[in-house]
Amino acid sequence: MAETTTTTTTTSSPKKKKAKRTVAAGQVHVQASFNNTIITVTDPAGATLTTASAGACGFRGSKKGTAYAAQVAAEKAINAAKQQYNLSKADVFVKGVGLGRESAVRALASAGVAVESIKDVTGVPHGGCRPRKARRV
Repeated sequence: MAETTTTTTTTSSPKKKKAKRTVAAGQVHVQASFNNTIITVTDPAGATLTTASAGACGFRGSKKGTAYAAQVAAEKAINAAKQQYNLSKADVFVKGVGLGRESAVRALASAGVAVESIKDVTGVPHGGCRPRKARRV
């Protein structure tokens, strides 16, 4: 019996190095609830660059809602954005009523990012929720 072997050669083209994207000015969205704080860094158009949350930083349970957890999450998100995209200025949008509102913004300023504006975008009910139906007597 004759053995036939087939060899296929694949020519792999040299990979082009991806151009490093730089975003000098961006937006930082802080969503602070009572249970967690989520920090999202975006470019001016709103496309997400990096994100971090208190839960992703290793905090569990009721510790996720603390101001310290929000500070750690903000530092992690900003340092990643500074390393990958050279972020230097940011507009901050804060949403929610949690404990991490102020501490996240302070962490941004202490990380070396120039905070240009801080805007509160917390939702406000305009009519309230529907009342219960009247009780029959």
